[in-house]
This record gives sequence, structure tokens and C-alpha cells, in this order.
Amino acid sequence: MEREDGAHGPRGPGLGCASFNQDSTSLAVGTKTGYRLFSVTAVDRLECIHESAESPDAYIVERLFSSSLVVVVSQAAPRRMNVYHFKKGTEICNYSYSDSILAVRLNRQRLVVCLEESIYIHSIKDMKLLKTLLNTPANPSGLCALSVNHSNSYLAYPGNASIGETIIYDANNLSTVTMVPAHDSPLAAITFNSSGSKLASASERGTVIRVFSIPEGQRLFEFRRGMKSGEEEASTWSSYVGKMFTAASSYLPAQVSGMMSQDRAFATVRLQTTGQRNVCTLTMIQKLPRLLVASSNGQLFIYNIDPQDGGECALVQTHRLSGSNEEREGTEEAAGSGPPPSGLSYAATAAIPTCRPLAATLTGFSEDGGARKGEVIPEHELAAGPVRLDDEAEFPPINRCRDGSRRGKIGRPRGARGQVESAADLEEP
Repeated sequence: MEREDGAHGPRGPGLGCASFNQDSTSLAVGTKTGYRLFSVTAVDRLECIHESAESPDAYIVERLFSSSLVVVVSQAAPRRMNVYHFKKGTEICNYSYSDSILAVRLNRQRLVVCLEESIYIHSIKDMKLLKTLLNTPANPSGLCALSVNHSNSYLAYPGNASIGETIIYDANNLSTVTMVPAHDSPLAAITFNSSGSKLASASERGTVIRVFSIPEGQRLFEFRRGMKSGEEEASTWSSYVGKMFTAASSYLPAQVSGMMSQDRAFATVRLQTTGQRNVCTLTMIQKLPRLLVASSNGQLFIYNIDPQDGGECALVQTHRLSGSNEEREGTEEAAGSGPPPSGLSYAATAAIPTCRPLAATLTGFSEDGGARKGEVIPEHELAAGPVRLDDEAEFPPINRCRDGSRRGKIGRPRGARGQVESAADLEEP
């Protein structure tokens, strides 16, 4: 979601921003008093797992997967990024930049900070500044995307302020990969798929969505608003999404893998509000496909997607994102009606728990240039595929300095004018 003044997040009654984490198991929202983190792994219950009043008027809140690392930017200090270990209630570090921060993106290798005319790339394991991209085309909305797959850690951002060129940058090897001529008008939205092998984009005209292969930049699909596809199966939206689900068959129900194999719009969602800024995600909750929509009016809407018949999606739950836990629970209501799809009971699968594997090894932060004595790179840093992180073995833990904080300053124009403590100061007393 974007704020109306161009920064990240919506402006609403007590809601400054909203963002889902990389695997859509958590929702972070910024409020006038601070920020909140919710678990969105169940339909009928929205659990607030953390609430903080340390950063009032937060307009950027980003959580790293299911770990305890959260990045917050407040309107009170829009040039400063604070990185917290929310479970321990400790600040890991903070960095100040030459201009207002418009967006922050995370994966298990990189932390990317986007300003209007520059981009900063940090190592996620020690927060060391690795690269500064200066004099990027004017980007007042902070539009950028970072692949959540740390093995294909591609960064995408506008390559031109007047037409829809997209720069693809390898954030692991710190080099430009290609430029994709995506649209004739300026970019409005870009996002990677979960593996980082495809990029979808839309322009400000809002009539066309195009999908490109990464890193080649070859156009694969083009979808026009309201289009009923008559093209061959290989180039239709329905077949593409069907193949996407099929590739994920190890954790999706068998009915889902073929639910979009028809040359028509498979499902339709009618939003409950108009004139609001929304952020949405398509995910699996309790083994069924759901669409989650967080609105700037402070509500989360959950829709069922019928994996057999499609059609108009039913709104099954509305959760309130503001107020106390008691107030939120009192306003939750089931908003859908009608029988479940034949042959598959939603109620029968609702009670099935999901399991989360533990991260095997931990690492720490040191701003003086990387892992210090006794620290090792965690096993999931080298994993070929995604690893879900657990709050009891979170990445990364903290080695606090004596005053409980670490500070750095990114200057103008080269960045990385280090204001950091010595190695001795970073040790526990």
C-alpha cells in the first residue's frame, strides 16, 4: 500500500501502513501509537502476537518471515530506519539516510532501503552496507521489489521516470542484470514470484499486466483488464497460475493445482469498501486457498477461493486491526454464507494444524564488518529453498552493546560514513 503523499502505506483511521511478510503468515500494521504484528495462519481468529509503542506514527513496518526481526520507520524520523528484535524488546541497530525512506524490502540475504533517488543494499546478517545505487530515476512512491528467494535475490526498480522501464539488479552479486522495457507509461506495480524466476508489472494506465522471465527479461504473458482469453493455453493467465500451483503441489491440495486450467476468469472478488488503499495476498490457510485483503480503513477481509468451481469468492471473515484484543474479537464476524464446495469441506480442514520447522543455526549482528569470533552462518542461509523461521529459534538473535543500541549513519552522497561502536563496545558487559 502507498500513502497519498507518496511514502509507503495507507493513511486511515489509526492505520498508517500494512504489509504481509514474505510467506504471508504474518501481517504488520503501523498505527498512530506504534505498530502491531498479527498471525494470519487461521481464518476465524486473528492473533496479535506483538504490539509496540516505541515508534508512534509508523508508516513502514516489515517483518522478516516468521522471525523476531522487524524494521520500522516512523513519521517522526522519516530518514531513520530502526531494526528491532521485537521478542526481546531490543533495538538491533538504526541507520539514518540523506532523505526520507520510502520503502524497505527484506529477504534472508539482503535488506534494501529505497529513497526517492537512491537505493541502499545491506547484508541481513550483520547490517553492513554493501552497495549504494545513486542517482536512480525519480521514484517518489518508493516502488521496488525484492525476490523473497535468497538464492535468486533479484531487485527490481524503475529505470525511467516517464516510461515503464524496469531495472533488474542482482542483490547477491551486486551487479545489474538487465533492463526490461515493460510498459509505455510509468510503472505502478512490480512483484516477483516466490522463486524469483518471474516478474509481473503494471503501469499507471492500469489496463495491462505483463509477466517476464528473470533474469532474461523475456515477455511471457500479457493480460488485459476484462479480457477473456482466447489464446493458446501456454500464454493464458489461467494456465500460468495453474502451473504455479502445480509446481507447489508438495504443500497445496490436489484440487488447487488444476483449478485455473480454463480459458476464463476462474474467480472474482468484490471488495467491501471503495476509495480505500488495500494490500492483498493469495495464500494457503489450513490447506485451502484464501485471499487476504488489508484495508486502510483498519480491517482485514478473508475470502475463500473455491478450488473446484471458482466463481465469486465468499467473504468468510472480517477482522479489525485496531483497538484492544477484546475490542477486535468483539467485532469479528463471519461474512460469508452458503454451503461449502461439494466434495471438499472447509470445516473439515480448518482444524488441521500447520507445522513449522526450526532453524538449525543462529548468527548475530556486528556493524564493524561481518561475523565476529565464534559466529557461524546459519544453515538456512545456504539452503536451496525457503525455510520457515520459528520464534523460538529466530534469525537473527542480538549481541547488544552496552547502551542497548547500535547506530549507523548513511551520508550524502556515498553513504556508509560509519558511526559504529568498537568491537569491544559490542560485547556483553
